[in-house]
Amino acid sequence: MQKVPIFSVILFLLFSSFQLNTPKEKLQWLSLEEAEQKIKQEPRPLLIDLYTDWCGWCKVMDRKTYSSQDLIKYLNEKFYVVKLNAESKKDITWKGKVYSFNPAYKTHDIAIALTNGELAYPSTVIVPVDEDIPQAISGMLEVKEMEMITKYFGEKKYGKVAFDDYAKTFRPSWK
Repeated sequence: MQKVPIFSVILFLLFSSFQLNTPKEKLQWLSLEEAEQKIKQEPRPLLIDLYTDWCGWCKVMDRKTYSSQDLIKYLNEKFYVVKLNAESKKDITWKGKVYSFNPAYKTHDIAIALTNGELAYPSTVIVPVDEDIPQAISGMLEVKEMEMITKYFGEKKYGKVAFDDYAKTFRPSWK
């Protein structure tokens, strides 16, 4: 049996300890109103996670997609991120208009406006810089899909390159 040098064991333990204790970055979720104020100071695209409390896929996306350290780092650097409950009863003011809960649709009017009435949960809504037209993507998105979408907007390809063309050459690199 071959002996392992004690120095190697110590280095391994120190490195392992360092890896386990490295603090994980978290998404800096904002309210829609807070994001609107920040956009005025420093323009960035806005990413809105539109969810409901009862939505199982919303919870999966929180656990699997929004826990990716690569995605978290990129979103915190390039976007303002908002987590918005589509069934919230609280009035929301955005771009000078007050939105309220709509009992007829059992959802918030802001959710209807952001998705152009195409309600599905979860929905990822991106509002590009200097653009008033929200781009809603419905359904559960994996990390590789979020990487492609967020980089398309974050690297300012939106409006310059057709998304289908961008997608053909895109190669995901995040975990």
